[in-house]
Amino acid sequence: MGKSVLEVGAGVGDHVFFFLDRDCSVVSLEARDENCHLFTETIQAARAAGYTRASRVKLIQGDAESLGAVISESFDIVYCYGLLYHLNDPAAALRTMAARCLDLLLLESCVSFGDHEAINTVSEHSTDPTQSVRGCGCRPTRPWIMSQLKSLFPYVYVPSTQPAHEEFPLDWSKARSSSQLTRATFVASRNPIRNELFLDYLPVRYSLS
Repeated sequence: MGKSVLEVGAGVGDHVFFFLDRDCSVVSLEARDENCHLFTETIQAARAAGYTRASRVKLIQGDAESLGAVISESFDIVYCYGLLYHLNDPAAALRTMAARCLDLLLLESCVSFGDHEAINTVSEHSTDPTQSVRGCGCRPTRPWIMSQLKSLFPYVYVPSTQPAHEEFPLDWSKARSSSQLTRATFVASRNPIRNELFLDYLPVRYSLS
């Protein structure tokens, strides 16, 4: 409650109200003109409906890979959901996000199967508003993300459960087709988190949440 939040890759504003509802102040970064327009419309409609906490969000248009050039302040929480795999240089982006993070980095990304560390670059259509603005993305493995985060934060966790959704597999011993999206969630912290639902290692099998 009442935290400062940097949302990296805000899209059209689907997630910002989660933080506003908890009395957080939010700076949302989004690169695409069309998404920024829809985000602004959503916030304006919320204000018109009497949602006063909408005044606690500030939208900045900018590319996540140039985050350091447009945002200089630090935040309690950095939130990056569904963006990392649309970046050409995810390692640099994680370093910049960590540099702006005082406490927690909450990260969700599409990933590739594998026990090795790899970025696995892919081409994406830059004209598609759901894809990389630079035309190049990646599908890093879970070990790669875990290793990168551990180099930036003293504590890194994954949830011990998975959502009941086809893109969040329960069994990581069975590789999927590369055409099927696979997602994973990570929590990096400056301080230890005592929670039985968090693991400090990558499990092969999960349970349902």
